[in-house]
Amino acid sequence: MKKALIILALVLAVVVLAVATWAGPWGGKFYGRGPAITNLTPEQQQKIIALQQAHLERITPIQEQLFKKKMELRNLWAAQNPDQSKINAVQKEIFDLIDKLRQESVKLRSEILKVLESSQAK
Repeated sequence: MKKALIILALVLAVVVLAVATWAGPWGGKFYGRGPAITNLTPEQQQKIIALQQAHLERITPIQEQLFKKKMELRNLWAAQNPDQSKINAVQKEIFDLIDKLRQESVKLRSEILKVLESSQAK
């Protein structure tokens, strides 16, 4: 009886941990399904949506370039005799594109914070 109770408790603990892990973090102010700020005015909502749309238009070409460079890198690695200098050059271009995406993300966050009031930005 005692053994069955211990096993049941362990199974229950594993299930609870699995459910909590599976649920994951769906929020934050700028991640997941959208801003988790519930007290936005309609004007703030419109401004934030416009900022997000402008951000998407800025990053789409960068994302396309990044995809092409990753495919180019994959092809370079798949070659019979991979050219290390070309691989290094393409990797540097990939890192530069990733850096541009991060800069655009920071820019979006700062623009959104300017739209929010100080009590909303916390």
